[in-house]
Amino acid sequence: MRHRILRSTIAVVAVTGLFLGLPLMFYTWRWLDDTARTDLQHRLQRASSEILVQEQRTGDGGEPPVDTLRLLVPSGGRLVLTYTDRSGAPRELTVGAEKPLENPMVEGTSLGEAGVLRLEQDYSGVRSEQFRALTIELIVMALSVTAGVVVAAVTASRVADPVQDVADRAQRLADGDFRPDSNRHGIEELDRVLDVLDAATVEIADRLQRERQIVGDVSHQLRSRLTAIHIRLDELTLHADPEVVTEARAALDQVDRLTSSVSDMVQMARTERTPQGVVDVRAELTPLLADLEPAFARAGRRLTVVAGGPESLPARATAPRVREAAAVLIDNALVHGRGTVTVTFGSVGAHTVLVTVADEGSGISDGDAQRIFRRGYSAGAGTGVGLALARAFIEGDGGRLQLQSRRPTTFAMFLPAAGPDEPQVEPAAPEPEPR
Repeated sequence: MRHRILRSTIAVVAVTGLFLGLPLMFYTWRWLDDTARTDLQHRLQRASSEILVQEQRTGDGGEPPVDTLRLLVPSGGRLVLTYTDRSGAPRELTVGAEKPLENPMVEGTSLGEAGVLRLEQDYSGVRSEQFRALTIELIVMALSVTAGVVVAAVTASRVADPVQDVADRAQRLADGDFRPDSNRHGIEELDRVLDVLDAATVEIADRLQRERQIVGDVSHQLRSRLTAIHIRLDELTLHADPEVVTEARAALDQVDRLTSSVSDMVQMARTERTPQGVVDVRAELTPLLADLEPAFARAGRRLTVVAGGPESLPARATAPRVREAAAVLIDNALVHGRGTVTVTFGSVGAHTVLVTVADEGSGISDGDAQRIFRRGYSAGAGTGVGLALARAFIEGDGGRLQLQSRRPTTFAMFLPAAGPDEPQVEPAAPEPEPR
């Protein structure tokens, strides 16, 4: 911004200087030329008057007043009088320079019977005055542009620095720094923006505090109930019936996964920035697909996996977010879809990991397709939260979740692929929950 203000101000000063300076220089050039000619005409008029007065005094053929005419000749100039003497012989009187001028400015007049008067002046003197005046004007223009540059630099600094400070304040707010800043810059508009940011900071901090408290309370209650269920299932693992033990252990695995998911969700809600790492998408989602297969079997449907591309699909993402987003898509296909649900793993080029979830149902109408990711909107009997939450998870990791096909219904997750040498970032240890 500083450089844009500086460039624009300098451009305005330069254009103004050109539009004003060039006509002024042209006018000055012409004015000095006209002034020299006017002065020469006045001298010529006075000289002709002196000659005519002298002729009236002395009669025809009188001698011209040379001493008086010499005073009227400009410096370096030359006055030439052509007349007829008393004997009728033509004569020429020269006053001033003896030799003709190389580049003269000439003005002449006829004196009737008294002869012809011509006054010459060296044009080089006029040119010197003109160039001197143009030099002065160029110096003034250069000083004006210099002053404009200085003013532009000061103005750019006074404007750009406060704007940059406001941008930094907004960035700190986006990074989770909710400390108010009392610094003001004396610019009414920017100070109003800072006042609004401070008010928003307090409001956002209060809301986050309330939401984190609610999340903590809900997670505490949920994990307490999961713990009670875990204890009951542990008792069922001691049952004499092997089938009951098998089902109890499978249910325990589900409870453990649900507890882990709740812990991850709480941790993400409490952390300002969830650390990303390198996640093997296929390896992360394979246990989830295995857990969901019995639900499809009970519904008389199939869940198939199509493994495309390399065996490992590393992506820069957060494992809980990828897992929860995929769980939402597969659960939606189970509840709202029909037929076989196909999960396909692959990649798009070398920079994107692709996961698609498709079913064989009747599809999604054109109207529903425009609103399906809005929070609270559901085409069926759902809550309208799942798809919005899944998209928020994927976009939070820099990816993209979209409806790739309406018929058959196909959702696609695009995640940024990780390089082979990128280290995996270990997630932060979850905070302990009160029991």
